[in-house]
Amino acid sequence: MKTTTIAGLAREGGVGVETVRYYQRRGLLETPDRPQSGGLGGGVRRYGEQDLRRLRFIRSAQAAGFTLEQIEELMALDAGEDRARARELATERIGALDAKIAELTAARAGLQRLAKACGANAAGPCPILAAFEADP
Repeated sequence: MKTTTIAGLAREGGVGVETVRYYQRRGLLETPDRPQSGGLGGGVRRYGEQDLRRLRFIRSAQAAGFTLEQIEELMALDAGEDRARARELATERIGALDAKIAELTAARAGLQRLAKACGANAAGPCPILAAFEADP
């Protein structure tokens, strides 16, 4: 990819055009200058490899569970100088993921118990439905 339009960048990055625009509004992606009309550019903004790398970085960091605020901080870090802060952000993220995993594991175990109870007895109200209707 030499240069491309916003649609091409979005396609290469696996996102929609509006997502690219949102990242631009948030300051995560640069908004290239619009070339003067006339000539081959025709006033259409062009994006390059650096823009695609940055977009892929954002998407990969999101897949790892980082928030856009954390991603902005990660992008501002120097790869050679700020390893401690990057590690700290990753460690915080791991803790949040561990908490979510524990929450999902408990929810799964509870649902398994309810499904087993539902299948054990055909009389009376369904334990699954009763559990969801119960007051907190």
